[in-house]
Amino acid sequence: MERIGFYPGSFDPVTLGHTDIIARACRLVDRLVLGVGTHDAKRPMFSPDERIGMLRGDVASIAARTGTTIDIVTFGGLAVDAAREAGAQVIVRGLRDATDFDYEMRMAGMNGEMAPDVETIFIAAGPGVRHVASSLVRQIAMMGGNVAPFVSAAVAQELAQRVGG
Repeated sequence: MERIGFYPGSFDPVTLGHTDIIARACRLVDRLVLGVGTHDAKRPMFSPDERIGMLRGDVASIAARTGTTIDIVTFGGLAVDAAREAGAQVIVRGLRDATDFDYEMRMAGMNGEMAPDVETIFIAAGPGVRHVASSLVRQIAMMGGNVAPFVSAAVAQELAQRVGG
């Protein structure tokens, strides 16, 4: 049986923290579906298509290195419903710190109630990327700061073009 994981997020933009979790998750599943959230209440910097493009570029080498199939989809509803649609047995969530843990535990409980057949697994971010957050990367970029330590070169270029830097 193929082990399928679903990793939801805004990926606005994809960061080295995201790709760290993706690489770690690929060691646990045969296929990883990345779910790009398109929630109406959020105002992303990049369109869903732009985020998918950046993700494709950043995960191609991970897929090749691990032999894992990585698919990318968009979803606008509940992550647990999107995970089911993808055929996933597990939802992958990255943890940076205790604040993430508290929030993610509540979400895992709610998702488990709605979909008992889909487990949530937590993957601790590597020490070198635990501090990285998309919202902070966007803020640094908008203020003219150097985002190179937090994103791939391709994503840094996309950010520079977006903010005119």
